[in-house]
Amino acid sequence: MALFDVSDLAVTLHTGNRATGRRVVRAVESFSFAVDEGQTLAIVGESGSGKSVSLLAATRLLGTNADVTGAVRFAGRDLLTLPDRELRQILGKDIGFVFQDPQSNLHPFKTIGSQIDEVLRIHGSRTRRARRARAVALLDEVGIARPEKAYASYPAEFSGGMRQRAMIAIAIAHNPALIIADEPTTALDVSVQAGILRLLARLQAEHRTAVVFVSHDLGVVHEIADTVVVVKDGRVVESAAREQIYGDPQQPYTRELLDASLVHSIDAAPSIGTPPDRQDNPLLTVRGLRKSYRERGRHRRRRTVVENLDFTLHRGEIVGLVGESGSGKSTVGRIIAGLQYADAGEITLAGTTFPTSASDGIPRLPAATRRTVQLVFQDPYSSLNPRRTVAESLAAPLLAQREPREYITGQVERAADAARLPRALMERHPAELSGGQRQRVAIARALVLAPRLIVADEALSSLDVTTQSEILALIRRLADEEDTAFLFITHDLGVVSSVAHRVIVLGPDGVEEIGDTAEVFAAPQSSYTRALIDAVPRLDARVS
Repeated sequence: MALFDVSDLAVTLHTGNRATGRRVVRAVESFSFAVDEGQTLAIVGESGSGKSVSLLAATRLLGTNADVTGAVRFAGRDLLTLPDRELRQILGKDIGFVFQDPQSNLHPFKTIGSQIDEVLRIHGSRTRRARRARAVALLDEVGIARPEKAYASYPAEFSGGMRQRAMIAIAIAHNPALIIADEPTTALDVSVQAGILRLLARLQAEHRTAVVFVSHDLGVVHEIADTVVVVKDGRVVESAAREQIYGDPQQPYTRELLDASLVHSIDAAPSIGTPPDRQDNPLLTVRGLRKSYRERGRHRRRRTVVENLDFTLHRGEIVGLVGESGSGKSTVGRIIAGLQYADAGEITLAGTTFPTSASDGIPRLPAATRRTVQLVFQDPYSSLNPRRTVAESLAAPLLAQREPREYITGQVERAADAARLPRALMERHPAELSGGQRQRVAIARALVLAPRLIVADEALSSLDVTTQSEILALIRRLADEEDTAFLFITHDLGVVSSVAHRVIVLGPDGVEEIGDTAEVFAAPQSSYTRALIDAVPRLDARVS
């Protein structure tokens, strides 16, 4: 008997309200799979295909607005009919969860240590001292530096990757029999991702832990999965052992996913096209950029995260900014977008020089400069107002600029079409969208002001491979036809190799390498860059 067995699962969602209109959505039509002890089952498919909804429904985490039918057996007990009290004893202890969005699932006003302590306290009888020791050990186990300090830190003090690692520490606190991991490595750089995959493998070896792994990264799935389930439109279209799925897929949709992944593999031939002419005046010039933050604690020392960064960005050019979690990538993006001061250096965008200051406030910039640069945030969950519909979120920047209503309507439609955002989603709220759909809303919102520079901070991290292909094609078209420049921040080196003309590699000691993408990837001069490239999961043509 399988440890976790889902049979004929179907999910109907009741969304909306009296003001916006109630809707009935059939999110999952037919879903069946089973995973044994010590095995990894991967679920792959496009955004909105029902991957996450099916697992939330199977563990009764969708709430009262969902009708769920079928059977879900864990260790022989049907979770759908289990009394609430018995279900609570299983969830978090015997079944651990790593959700797609750590920002939404970590309490912003509680320290990381207290949130791990809560899980240990509810499901065990350890003393406070023992719980603290266990929590620190867990933080160290998932690769967080200075775990004692991290124990007393708040989520806002962590990078996106560090927050995801904290979520994994909570999930494995009781060495659960089953881990449900929903895009657990989405926000992680390749070296940390490799460490997390090794950690999951060790848990399986030591505790016979079963893993249900939801991912759009077929390279990662190829490395860890025993069985792969391919889903589309709420249905399982193919389910087989990993070797068959990758070596001899039976369904056209499976082959489509594999082909899209191969296009953006790090080993694929670059497809970035002709680089723009760099003889003209650069749109953006950065010289000697430095940024530090004041640390918490009695001494309040400042920690430098970026130092002595120099680069230029021309019209129509795409520059990739890569590095490990905590290397300062997002900090650079926020400074370029005018959301933070730099401590020192010179930043000139479209003829405007940004002020520098030791302050952590928002710089004063002309309205025209604000319109010149837009930012697509790493986290589409927290960057969208939950009370606004998609249409209202897209219109908000134009309303702030006091644009005529007719212009706003047309521009919102053009931006939605450019981001491949279906018109049917325009009246929905963020909670009614999948992670990938929310990211497309964030991209469309950045486009409504027709900026000359877009800072894309992990803009593809929540998207499946086919949607990534569409968005990358959009980025290349905007760069080629509209002369829009992009600072493309990502941990996905495969995406960088397929979209960026030049790449900047940030390491723990600062800038490791800057150069043309093809040259850097073919012959990296830095050992750090080589290590990053070597850590990327490979998905070559032999498995297609």
